[in-house]
Amino acid sequence: MTTDQSADQSASTATTWVVMGVSGCGKSKIGALLAHRLGVPFIEGDAFHSAANVAKMSAGVALTDDDRRDWLLTLQGEIARHAAGGVVLGCSSLKRAYRDVLRGGAADVRFAHLAGPRAVLAERMSDRPGHYMPVSLLDSQLATLEPLQADEAGVTLDIRDTPEQLVEQILRHSA
Repeated sequence: MTTDQSADQSASTATTWVVMGVSGCGKSKIGALLAHRLGVPFIEGDAFHSAANVAKMSAGVALTDDDRRDWLLTLQGEIARHAAGGVVLGCSSLKRAYRDVLRGGAADVRFAHLAGPRAVLAERMSDRPGHYMPVSLLDSQLATLEPLQADEAGVTLDIRDTPEQLVEQILRHSA
């Protein structure tokens, strides 16, 4: 482990970072890079969707709050399971109410909202052949999205920055 990684890891003790945003914003890539830098596990939230939810999204049908409830509670449990050492979770966290559920898993949960122009998001989504989330659901996600509020711990970042720049910006908010 390098000196930078050691410093990053000590700053992350017992901190959960949720890398959030609509589909195509880069949650998985940035989350995995951030987790590596912090020396903590990365949890891919999409891997915890039920088969019914995946089928619904694959068919171009937006999920409801009821559809997301068990998924969010499962992710809250994953956060709680890793709370002592810190973890990074990739999860859309589109609404404040969803983020409130996730915050219930640990004492220090912070959010890195990856935001950007619709055109960039749509282009990225189009470049993911075989992914269950169709571009047709992007507008639904953007309409549902409630940006971070002033009293929520976290940072909003521009997805047009490089992955390395985004991770560095998140790390600056870890201290």
